[in-house]
Amino acid sequence: MTDTIRIRPMEAPDWAAVESIYRAGIATGNATFEAEPPSWDHFHAGKLEVGRLVATDVSGAVLGWVAASPVSSRPVYRGVVEHSVYVAPSAAGRGVGLQLVDTFIRVATEAGIWTIQSSIFPENETSLALHDRAGFRRIGTRERIALMTYGPWAGQWRDTILIEHRRD
Repeated sequence: MTDTIRIRPMEAPDWAAVESIYRAGIATGNATFEAEPPSWDHFHAGKLEVGRLVATDVSGAVLGWVAASPVSSRPVYRGVVEHSVYVAPSAAGRGVGLQLVDTFIRVATEAGIWTIQSSIFPENETSLALHDRAGFRRIGTRERIALMTYGPWAGQWRDTILIEHRRD
């Protein structure tokens, strides 16, 4: 079924679908520490243009997205980014996430990015497995890194697993 999935750059008109997918991830309590999606302007300002992608079906409906932010403004870290990938619940299990991440790795590498990292909740086994398949390695666990403020984990300290993909 993956032959019906198209990967293309994210554009402002995609925001309603991207925000909806982001909101669905937030609702699980295992996707982000954020309690609400940002506005398009805030998202656009904080994410790199490189690798800001959506996956669509043949009708053009957005099935998932990937985007990254620089980890630091210091020049020595110019090739290090932190990425996020989200898949619509209705598209789960169709290979959307892996296609997004694989394409993101290729585009990021071509743009001179040498390290792609992310922090994933240990309970998000689907994301961990996806990143394992995409060649990321698990660096370690950041224990009790932040206090959850919303959802099913509200009031609880959360761990995250730091993962990275290094350019060969």
